[in-house]
Amino acid sequence: MTFGEQPAYLRVAGDLRKKIVDGQLPPHTRLPSQARIRQEYGVSDTVALEARKVLMAEGLVEGRSGSGTYVRERPVPRRIARSGYRPTGGATPFRQEQADGEGRGTWESSSEQSEASVAVAERLGIEPGERVMCTRYLFREGGEAMMLSTSWEPLAVTGRTPVMLPEEGPLGGMGVVERMGAIDVIVDNVTEEVGARPGLAEELLVLGGVPGHVVLVIQRTFYASGRPVETADVVIPADRYRVAYHLPVK
Repeated sequence: MTFGEQPAYLRVAGDLRKKIVDGQLPPHTRLPSQARIRQEYGVSDTVALEARKVLMAEGLVEGRSGSGTYVRERPVPRRIARSGYRPTGGATPFRQEQADGEGRGTWESSSEQSEASVAVAERLGIEPGERVMCTRYLFREGGEAMMLSTSWEPLAVTGRTPVMLPEEGPLGGMGVVERMGAIDVIVDNVTEEVGARPGLAEELLVLGGVPGHVVLVIQRTFYASGRPVETADVVIPADRYRVAYHLPVK
């Protein structure tokens, strides 16, 4: 195969993809059978099967048991706003967005003490096995699950303080900056790294989707004078949401 030449299965998948995007194969339409693809494009069964697998991996089609493969409804991506931390605003970005607009968002959370894994310990600059407060969140929009978040805070910082539980006490739900400020830990920096990967089975079970669907993962860490005081993984379905950043210009 020469440079720039596509394998046959990608050429077939590309043509079918174009028909889906252009509306020639609208949502809920049955995708041509493997035999039909073989005849129409003059390819082998193997090529036809691989082309269908590509479209399934891209989330354009879905298999229905005993019925065939159908074009999926293509959701219009909605926006999730991300911004720099709010030193005085109090609310977290999600809560602020819901308050500012016509938000219909709700969330639920649970916290428990645990031991820092190797990965979490590295992000927090502590030793593996040190105690952390782990808080898991599920965010919904109009009742639909839209985002997961898992955060970790070192108990060496928050333990035995009024802000040890992020969602309880007088500052419960007020966000990392304000909570840390209440115990004289001044947050002065936050980093976010955005990546993408196939969703884990347990994530897709909650967020909706089929195996292979891609999720966006935002790895966020708050710092106080260079010391990490909270780190979190935010997981968002990539086919339904876009992440919009609002960053101040200095």
